[in-house]
Formats: sequence, structure tokens, C-alpha cells
Amino acid sequence: MSMFDLSERAEKYRGQLLEFMDSHIYPAEAVYDEQMRAAGDPHFQPPILEELKAEAQRRGLWNLFHPYPEWGPGLTNLEYAPLAEIMGRSHLAPEACNCNAPDTGNMEVLTLFGTDEHKEKYLKPLLAGTIRSAFAMTEPAVASSDATNIELSMVRDGDEYVLNGRKWFASNALHPHCKVLIVMGKTDPEAAPHRQQSMMVVPIDAPGITVLRGLPVFGYQDREGHAEIDFDNVRVPVKDVLKGEGEGFAISQARLGPGRIHHCMRAIGMAERALELMCRRASSRITFGKPVAANANIQDWIAEARIDIEMIRLLTLKAAYLMDTVGNKEARTEIAAIKVAAPNIALKIVDRAIQVHGGAGVTDDFPLAMAWAHLRTLRLADGPDEVHKRTIARQELRRYRDEKAGN
Repeated sequence: MSMFDLSERAEKYRGQLLEFMDSHIYPAEAVYDEQMRAAGDPHFQPPILEELKAEAQRRGLWNLFHPYPEWGPGLTNLEYAPLAEIMGRSHLAPEACNCNAPDTGNMEVLTLFGTDEHKEKYLKPLLAGTIRSAFAMTEPAVASSDATNIELSMVRDGDEYVLNGRKWFASNALHPHCKVLIVMGKTDPEAAPHRQQSMMVVPIDAPGITVLRGLPVFGYQDREGHAEIDFDNVRVPVKDVLKGEGEGFAISQARLGPGRIHHCMRAIGMAERALELMCRRASSRITFGKPVAANANIQDWIAEARIDIEMIRLLTLKAAYLMDTVGNKEARTEIAAIKVAAPNIALKIVDRAIQVHGGAGVTDDFPLAMAWAHLRTLRLADGPDEVHKRTIARQELRRYRDEKAGN
């Protein structure tokens, strides 16, 4: 038996999820497009999504990501991996099953560090899928790939903190159901670099918060939005600090590990769908008297895609296995490695699928153009490739530095 064999319960969920994708998710994609066009609002919540959410709940395909049994099925990272991959095949599936970023990470943060009041007011509705949330960490004025640069000020004033500054790429903040932000800022500029930051729970309608705009990504206004938000003397009660002052950086690391690997799992699903579309198109289109699939270079692309997908899937499963067995900190090299490899490889496969589709590939008649934009963005989200490569290189070099010190 392989360490990556699916458990009985994971196999059960996998079967149910595949059936749900075929019977409900894929057919809903055209309906979703039609409802979004009719609404004329890029941040509209189409009725079809609420119908899918209700159906997923009815089937028990809900909160599959949550590792705590009281809130979900309590699957391990290794058990969840193939399910996240399946959901990654369609942009509708993660929200339909309440397994979408950034809510998943925010729900885990509230589970681990939220007060009873936070859990009652925000966590329970998030778990029920009735509200949404956003994570406000990245800032336009600083290189946020180094989180110690964060500048939004959080100044203590009696029983409150006063927040001033600007955030952007707060994904989900333009979703009509978004009610709460988890905000990272600087509470003590004089503390050690990793103790200067804190995280707070802030209602999105708090006085002084202005959502300035949704940032387009490669020309797309994603439905959940990537918001630029201004904080002007926003007052937050001390009770809404998560875990305690100075714990912001530690919380961000706890949050981003699972978030990064979830992104990678979904990217593999996207790559699988792109490969499937590439094969169908190459088999059905005739050029110069023969199917496109008969060309040696197209066959190379198809073969390389299969090889690459299998490699990134195995690396993802290894990272998930290590997270389950030795913890996120010990798995940091594998998490960093997959966060670089999965989006890059999926991006290459989607790019080739676009090429095989010709002009149609860059339109919205197929999901490839949107997938390309999403995957290219993913090379920056949750840390750019270069930061993860730096993490891996430092780990590799450390053993030689230790070796030299031993001599």
C-alpha cells in the first residue's frame, strides 16, 4: 500500500464530487456566464451559484477543506488534495462547496485564534456559506512579499486601536456577501521585526473604511474582486485583536501554509482540464488534411503535459503528507517548491491548450484565457516565486553552513 493511497472516506467524497461536477457544475458554467452578462455587474452574485451551494450542502460536499471535525469532515491535507484538485477544474466549484480562498484561510484563522464572539458572529456564518470574508495584508506602497514591510498603522488608544493606511489585492472584498476583513498592520514599530505586526477582525462597513476600487487582473474584473481599501482612523476594539499584539506575522505563516497548497491542488485540476480540452480540440480539428493531433509537436505537448501533471501531483501529495505527519514548518521546503512548480507548469499547459484552440483559445468561449490570467496571478499570490525559491535555497545552503561550522 502506498502512503498516497486514498483513504476509504476520501475515495467516497471523490466519487461523490466527480458526479456533482458532471451533473451540476459543468452544466452550470454556461448559465453562470449568461446570468453575469444579464446583470451587467462584474461583482453580481448569480442565482445559479446559490443553487449550487444548496445542492452541495444537500449532498454533504461542504467545508471539505476544514481539518477540524466539528466544522467539517475533518479530512487530512492528503485526503483533501484530490478533492481540491477536482474542484480546481471549474471556477464555480470551490465556492459551490464552500472551499474557496480566501475564506478557507480566514475560517482556519478564526477557528484557531478567534474569540467565542468572533466564532459566533463570523465563523459560523462563513461555515454556513451565508457571508464572505477578505484578507487585507498586501499594500501598494511597500514590497509586501516581505511581510515585515507592512506599514498600515494600528495605534492603541484606550480600549481601541486606530487604523490608518491602505491595502490592496484584498480578494473577495467586492463580493456582495463580504462582511468582515482580517487586517494585518503594524502595532509596534520598535519591536523585533517579526513582532511588530498584529492581525485584527474588522467589519467591512466599519466607519473610516472605503473600498476605493476593484483591481483588474489582465483585464478581468474577478467576481469576488481584488480591492484597494483605504483605512482612515478606523477604530477597532482591543478584543478584536487575534491571538494578541505582535502575533500577526506568526498567524500569517500559520494561515499561508495550507492556503498555498490548496492553490496548488486547484492548479493541478485546472491543468488536467486544459489537457483534456487540448486533446479534444486537437483530435477534432483538421488542418492540411489531417487532425491537429497527428502533428508530432502537438503529441509532444500532450505527452509532456501528462508527465508534468504527474510530477506536480506527486510533489503536492508529498507536501500534504508531510504537513499531516511532521507539520507545516517541517514541510516548508516542499510547500515552497510546489508553490513555484504547480502554477508554472499549469500555466505552460494552459498556454499550449490556448495555442491548439487558435483564436478561440483567447476568447471567453473556453475557460482557458481566464485560467491563464488566474494562474499567472498565482505566481504572485501568497508570495512570488522568487520568495519561495529563496526559502528553498536557504534551506539547502544551511546544511553546508552547519557542516562548515562543525569543522
